[in-house]
Amino acid sequence: MKNIKTIFAAGIIVLLSASSCKKDFLDRAPISQMNGNNFYKTAEDMKNALSAAYAGLQYGGLYYSSMHVIGDMRSDNTEITNPNAGSDLVAVDNFQNLATTSISSTTWAGHYQAIQSVNAVIEKIETVPMDAGLKARYTAEAKFLRALMYFNLVRIFGDVPLVTKVINNPQEGYNYGRNPSAEVYAQIIADLTDAENTLPFEFTGGDIGRATKGAAMSLLGKVYLTQKNWSLAAAKLKQVIDQTVSNKYQLLPTYAGVFGIANENNREAIFEVQFKKGSAGEGSPYANQFAPIGSGTAVVSVGNPLGQNIPTTEMSNAYEANDVRKALSMRNSYVLGANTVQHNYVVKYLGVPAASLDSDNNWIVLRYADVLLMYAEALNEQGYVADGPAFTYLNQIRTRAGLPIKTSNNASLALRVADQAAFRLAVEQERRVELAFEGHRWFDLVRTERAVTVMASKGMQPHHVLFPIPQSQIDINPALIKQNPGYTN
Repeated sequence: MKNIKTIFAAGIIVLLSASSCKKDFLDRAPISQMNGNNFYKTAEDMKNALSAAYAGLQYGGLYYSSMHVIGDMRSDNTEITNPNAGSDLVAVDNFQNLATTSISSTTWAGHYQAIQSVNAVIEKIETVPMDAGLKARYTAEAKFLRALMYFNLVRIFGDVPLVTKVINNPQEGYNYGRNPSAEVYAQIIADLTDAENTLPFEFTGGDIGRATKGAAMSLLGKVYLTQKNWSLAAAKLKQVIDQTVSNKYQLLPTYAGVFGIANENNREAIFEVQFKKGSAGEGSPYANQFAPIGSGTAVVSVGNPLGQNIPTTEMSNAYEANDVRKALSMRNSYVLGANTVQHNYVVKYLGVPAASLDSDNNWIVLRYADVLLMYAEALNEQGYVADGPAFTYLNQIRTRAGLPIKTSNNASLALRVADQAAFRLAVEQERRVELAFEGHRWFDLVRTERAVTVMASKGMQPHHVLFPIPQSQIDINPALIKQNPGYTN
């Protein structure tokens, strides 16, 4: 974000960053990892270093811009309707992105920059004299962040370099090739297990927004689900669900209560990326990014509308009649002057920015509704049970949305889920509309091996389930970094 220096590491462009940040627990002093050995001396230094690691989530290659492009625009949820929104984004939307397209390089570089910050915390904290409990907690938070970043990378690129130590010398990086996905997943699971065992379920005051035990458990459940380890996924997700008894997490009474600046970090939101407008570049861009080009101030009152994440007609039609989630997630028109303009746009992230691309809206990475639907999916994959527990969790989501429940022998064909295959599609549909524009759809389609079937008409081919490795990384270290199948160097 600020004061960025670039080095080559692992055929990886690692950006060593020092930046100011957002919200209470991320306020910190500038850090330069190039002279890090002189920095990490006190508990306060480590607090600041951990804050810098959290700041990595705001990078352009992570939740500032890349993850919604990959998670939604790559899928059938959103699209680019105006080429002025950016040719590289159009290429992603149309399955024409190449190894030289910026989405790959930005995502790769941003994640490895953030991983370097996380590794610095984990490595340097070992020798810092400080309270043992606080040291363990900081380490656990850092491990959660590292797991999240590698989970993104392995799902986007497949095999990736697994770097778990600080790279101090650019020459060291040339020793790292692409580790098999299984090794990356093993590290993710190890990090999340350590995080779960150490972190508390909740923070208060200025520490709200940090990774918690529930965040580690929820992400671990998603990792197991992605690996098709249904029993472990179900067991872990059920542990999160069981926390509703002690009011740790809950499905909020209304869908409207989940979103909006006034509702951030609520009981349904398990982990959010924190943003703060008017704080030297710590605001979120979504209000402007998702507003239609040409809408002036009709959709967002401050800054330029960029038209980068426009709901498709298919997405609009995916909502059932009377689904309260649609109006709270997207709209089909806006009023400009005296004219009504027919144009889809996302409303989940609306707000009044302090300036263009500078709003308060957080990005929800994990929430309780996601957990309920993942648990229903895991139960069904272990064996379909007519009107069994999986139906209960699926229907909790539907009931809140104002929709009738689905059953195994419903008189209405639209509400009948008669076998395991039908339940799979029911979960897929519910995840699409419940989690719309939250960056899940593409990963859901890939995980369930439905991407090619659903997206074939958009030009998708089997190799598109992975993004191309950035050409810049191959050029840096051609002996160890090879391209994904289907893409040319």
